[in-house]
Amino acid sequence: MQVALVGLTQSGKSSLFSAVAEGHVHSDAGLAHHVDKAVVKVPDCRLDKLSEIFKPKKTTPATIEFLDLPGLSFIDEPGRHDARRTVANARQADMLVIVLRNFESDSVAVYRDRIDPQKDLDELKSELFLADLELVANRIEKLKKSVAKPTKTQGNDRHELELMRRYSETLENIQPLSTVIASPEEEKFVRSFGFLTMKPILIVLNVNEDKIAQPADITAEQAGGDVLVLSASLEAELAALESEERGVFLEDMGIKEIARDRLIRICYQSVNLISFLTVGADEVRAWTVPADCPAVEAAGAVHSDIQRGFIRAETVHYDDFIAAGDMKAAKAVGKVRLEGKTYAVKDGDIINFRFNV
Repeated sequence: MQVALVGLTQSGKSSLFSAVAEGHVHSDAGLAHHVDKAVVKVPDCRLDKLSEIFKPKKTTPATIEFLDLPGLSFIDEPGRHDARRTVANARQADMLVIVLRNFESDSVAVYRDRIDPQKDLDELKSELFLADLELVANRIEKLKKSVAKPTKTQGNDRHELELMRRYSETLENIQPLSTVIASPEEEKFVRSFGFLTMKPILIVLNVNEDKIAQPADITAEQAGGDVLVLSASLEAELAALESEERGVFLEDMGIKEIARDRLIRICYQSVNLISFLTVGADEVRAWTVPADCPAVEAAGAVHSDIQRGFIRAETVHYDDFIAAGDMKAAKAVGKVRLEGKTYAVKDGDIINFRFNV
C-alpha cells in the first residue's frame, strides 16, 4: 500500500513526512521532481500485548509506504508545468493525503500571500480534476482512431470509449470519478489508469501548536474526506524523541496519542485494509489483507503453499483471546473456531492455518 503526501509549497508537508517516517532523512531532496519514500510501521497495540504474552524472537507489524511529493506551485507557467509532472507521481499511490497550511510563521514564506486552507484545497482539487481530464481526453482520442479500424479489440475499444466519454462528462461537471464507477469489474478495469479523483483522500490541516485542540476550519463535507488537525512541526519533534521521552512529553501536554499514529491508521482503514494476526514463539506478526478477505486468500498472504494446501483456519478474535487469558482458556469457553475457505477474515483475528502440501 502506498500513500502520497501532496501539498502546496510551504504547507509543512515534508515536516509531516519526517514525522510519519520517524525522523527519516530526505535523500536527494534537492533534486528536481525527487519523490522521497519511507516504509512506515502501522501502530497496533495488539501486537505489543501479544508480544508480552508469547515473548517471540521477533515482532513484525503491518507497514505502509509513504511518498513525499515535492511542494506544488501554480503561480506561474514553469511552476504549473513542474506541478503537473509531480502530480503524475501520485497515480501509483492508493491514497492521497493533502496537507494544507493553516499556521502562522514569520520564518516561512506564504503561498500567494495568503493563509487560506479552503482556497488552497480548492486549487489543489481543481488541478487533480484537470490532470484526470487530460488523461481521459488523450485516451478518447486514441480510442477514436482505434474503433475506426476493424480489429479483434474493436468491441472492447468501443466499450472503453463509452466509459471514457462518461468519465469526461463527470470530470467536466466537477464530480470525482469515484462517484460514477458502476461495478467492481469497472473499478478493476480503470485501476491501471491511476485516476487521482478515484483515490480516497485525507485532509490534514497543519496548524500552530496552540491550535491543535481547536475544531477544524474545514469540515469533512467541505473537504470530501476525513479531516485531521495537527502540527507538523510538533509531530516532527515528537518523532525524534526516544519512546520514553515522548511518553513524558505527551503526558505533560495532556495528549493521549500523537497525531502521526492516527494519520497512519486512518490511511490504513481508508483503503479498506485490515490486519489479521499470527502468534508463536518465533514471531508475532500482523498481516495486511482487504476487509472480508476469504480465509484461503489470507492464507496466501502468509505463504502460497499454505493457500494451496489449505484445510482449515483455527481462529479466535484478539478481544476474546485477551478476555480468556490464553489459548487454552479461549478454547475451553468455545471462542476458538475452525473456519473454512470462504470465512471472511475480521480485523484482529488471530489465525493458525492448518494445511497439507
